[in-house]
Parts: sequence; structure tokens; C-alpha cells
Amino acid sequence: MEQYKQEFIEFMVDCQVLKFGDFVTKSGRKTPFFVNTGFYRTGGQLQKLGSYYAKAIAQKFGTDFDVLFGPAYKGIPLCVAASIALSGQYGKEIRYCSNRKEVKDHGDRGILLGGPIQDKDRVVIIEDVTTAGTSIRETLPIIRSAAKADVLGMIVSVDRCERGTGEKSALDEIHDTYGLQTGAIVTMKEVVEYLYKREYRGEVIIGDEIKARIDAYYEQYGVKSL
Repeated sequence: MEQYKQEFIEFMVDCQVLKFGDFVTKSGRKTPFFVNTGFYRTGGQLQKLGSYYAKAIAQKFGTDFDVLFGPAYKGIPLCVAASIALSGQYGKEIRYCSNRKEVKDHGDRGILLGGPIQDKDRVVIIEDVTTAGTSIRETLPIIRSAAKADVLGMIVSVDRCERGTGEKSALDEIHDTYGLQTGAIVTMKEVVEYLYKREYRGEVIIGDEIKARIDAYYEQYGVKSL
């Protein structure tokens, strides 16, 4: 596993973004782990988060694209932070763009904010996590109604490695259904492998009990067991 992935896993733990317990996902699944990017709350944290996203984006898509699109609301700081990092780390001026929940009818009108999407733009979508691919079905029509742009794919912070609406993984379904490339900073498989029985800051984050619950979850929702 690359060093930046290990650092990112520890970073999520430090920021309390990655938690283990009893949670319910947006798709209604009861899960023993949860990733909440709303807990990145300081300038320093967002700066580091943007740098991790930039690294993953450059590895998956390169830097020859025009727009980084972050769906409202959590995607807004993600696309801003990552676009800043792409400029600082790679010298690439990528426009950021997000949608509003409601159309604005005065001033900067419309449903989009940030850099406008134009015909022939190459767009990468940035998300926090994807469980069942629900968000992408809402996001693509927004982008495609704005311009005749080429959506290259989607990057997330954590691939939860579970099924979407069928038997394939949510990210594989997105690829097959929409023809989009997908990538992640880390997968949940990598997270579990790295943290299982590993002491970090005086604590074992994933012990046998949590690991057993994660395994049971993937028996039900996983493409294959971790």
C-alpha cells in the first residue's frame, strides 16, 4: 500500500471522519463503520484532504481536464480543496463547480456556482463516499443539462467495496451504467487490512470484535468478503 494511503487512513482516524459502531447509510443499510467527511472542519484539515484527493485524481485521471464538480452540499468544500491542491501540487488551473439545491433567480443566477461548465469541457466528479451509487444518478443530469461536456469519471475518498443495486460493486455499476471511470483515495478493504490489530496512538482501532462485524456486513452487502 502506498505511503499516502496509509497516511490518509490515519488522517481519517485523527479527524474522527472514520468511525466504528452502529450507523445507517444514505441507502438505508445498517453498517458497523461510517465515513463522514463533514468532520473535516479546519483549514489545515481541508488543505491535507485536498492534497490526498489531488494525488488520487492525478493517478486515476491525470491532470488534463477542465472542471472538478462537487455535488451539494458536501462536495462543495471537496472540489474547492482539491482544485487548490491540483494548482499547488501540479500547477494545473482546474475550475471548480458545484450545484445549488435551489435555482437562484438573481445575481449569479442558475443552479450552478463556481466556474461554469462549457461545451466540450472534461469533467471529473468528486464525492465523499459511494455506497449504492444513489448520488451519481442525481448529479449527471445536472452536469449534462448545463453543457455538452464529457464526464470522465468520479473520484471518492473511500470505496466502501459493497454492492450497488445489483450484484456488482457500486463503483462497477457506475462504470457499466454510465461509462464512467471511478477511483478512490483508499478502499475499505485497504482500511481494514491496515488497521486490523494495529495500535495507533495507543489504541487498536479494529480488533477482533469490530472485524467480525465488518465481515458479517460484507457477507450481506459485499461483492466478496473482505
